[in-house]
Amino acid sequence: MKQPIRGRMIAGLFAFISLVFVNLGLFITPASAHHSFAMYDQTKTDVLTGVAYQFVAQANHAEIHFYLIGPDGKLAKDKDGKNVDWGIEMAGAAAVAAQGITAASFPVGTIFSVKMNPLRDGSNFGSRVGAIAKCPWKTPPAAGKTCDMVKGSEILGGNTF
Repeated sequence: MKQPIRGRMIAGLFAFISLVFVNLGLFITPASAHHSFAMYDQTKTDVLTGVAYQFVAQANHAEIHFYLIGPDGKLAKDKDGKNVDWGIEMAGAAAVAAQGITAASFPVGTIFSVKMNPLRDGSNFGSRVGAIAKCPWKTPPAAGKTCDMVKGSEILGGNTF
């Protein structure tokens, strides 16, 4: 026996609405799974200078990993005598590339200064805030200074450091 037309329409409408909600769930879940910036202490801004040793270009976040230059102008060392390494998280690779921040513009050995919100847990990683000041090749800033104070420096990702 056939269902009345009205019953088939209601069943079809229910199936369509269910399919819409399932598909929305497939698209919304990955977006909401992306982390917030709550893990960074946005009440604190550190200014660090370092020497790049790796540029990581990813769709969600590009990163620069670097060895910290201490206030004395020398590479900072940990208690074991190893270079202190840090990392910064930025927008996606395409977005930072539009600002001139790429693997080609930050090869190994690039000296730069960056402002960042550090991780709340104290790990050596942070989220970039504002522009990056890039020193001229192999020209570090004077002890206690940043790359924006070096003649011939380049400001990337903003107008001022």
